[in-house]
Amino acid sequence: MTDDRKPDLPPHPALTALRTHRNFYGRVHGKTLRPTQKDYLAEDLSSLRLRDVAYDENPERRTIDVSAIPGEGPLWLEIGFGGGEHLAAMAGKNPDVRLIVCEPFVNGVAMLLGLLRRNPVANTLIHPGDARDLFDVLPDGCIDKVFLNYPDPWPKARHHRRRFVTPDHLQPLHRVVADGAEFRVATDIPDYARQTLEEVPAAGFELVSDSFTAWYDWFSTRYEQKALREGRVPQYMTFRRV
Repeated sequence: MTDDRKPDLPPHPALTALRTHRNFYGRVHGKTLRPTQKDYLAEDLSSLRLRDVAYDENPERRTIDVSAIPGEGPLWLEIGFGGGEHLAAMAGKNPDVRLIVCEPFVNGVAMLLGLLRRNPVANTLIHPGDARDLFDVLPDGCIDKVFLNYPDPWPKARHHRRRFVTPDHLQPLHRVVADGAEFRVATDIPDYARQTLEEVPAAGFELVSDSFTAWYDWFSTRYEQKALREGRVPQYMTFRRV
């Protein structure tokens, strides 16, 4: 009898984040992937992955050519897309925009690939790893809009330095975004909002708005719906690069 089981997948590209020159503290694996999710990773990720970002592909950290990203419109970035609901909706509603998204959590990458298989888009490339590795290789001022939706809260005080809204992330982000670029942050954690309002302006972004009402073009996520059910109040902050 032949063994027609699928072979084990090679190491997921997100795991390269653990082999770079910097520490990485977030999760890269969650629950066991379903067979269909393994299929998405094996069959779809290669054609949708942004090349020469992972450290083992580009150890010299050469600047990549963003003009090779499909499309001719402005370039947007979503950092930590979770299950991909916001990204999939945004990509479908804005076909004239080019999108880069990054997420090291393999389960989230698989979920997004499932959404994109059901509703294909031609304007999105994925970096399944650490956003800082992406910042290493992006040219100056190439990003026109940035989304940080419900980032890992790292609730313990001793872990606050691991939050995205710290100089280790914000300074390279400031370099790669264009003058006047919009930076949106959504969180349901009051202390995360406090730190965001303190540290993002210090990194060269001016506060445009701070509201408990979502943006007019906001696409809600499952995480946000869970937060609302549990009584947490989301906060939506908009900054501009100066």
